[in-house]
Amino acid sequence: MNDVQESAPNARRTAEVSIRVAEPGDYGAVADLRWAWLTENGDAPVVGHEEFTALFIAWAAANAGSHHCTVARRGDTVIGMAWLAVVPRVPSPRAPERASGDVQCVYVVPAERNSGIGGRILRSVLGRAGDLGLERVTVHSSPDAVTAYERAGFAASERLLQAGPQPSAGPRPSGRLTA
Repeated sequence: MNDVQESAPNARRTAEVSIRVAEPGDYGAVADLRWAWLTENGDAPVVGHEEFTALFIAWAAANAGSHHCTVARRGDTVIGMAWLAVVPRVPSPRAPERASGDVQCVYVVPAERNSGIGGRILRSVLGRAGDLGLERVTVHSSPDAVTAYERAGFAASERLLQAGPQPSAGPRPSGRLTA
């Protein structure tokens, strides 16, 4: 795929950025992006930066089979990330092996935003989802990012619904649930 799809100055600048599957050596930088995202939004961490980085690196290694990280790099610096969480689905007689995906934690450092890098990361993630044979890919977006996901091919669905967890009120009903 041609990396230069934009025009004028941004095209050359974006072409200098590589998009690839994260390697274990990238996880410390990815943890830093996750930390920056939290602090950029004015949220307060509940653990220290070093503790979080160690915890994050261990989590990424332990979940490498189900959570696939894609990074954007400018030279040796990780400037963006996205995660694809792969969730096995209940087998069907028509499809004994099924899975879907969820895009999580898409972030590009502020200085690199609005240059097409986020779109390139999403195209890479969706390409990986296709290679894995996923039935669908979802994303829970912030209001500001909806148009970016729409440009990448995401659309609202009448059939994909969500609900928040609800406390149990005693024994679960034994009735049959259908989806």
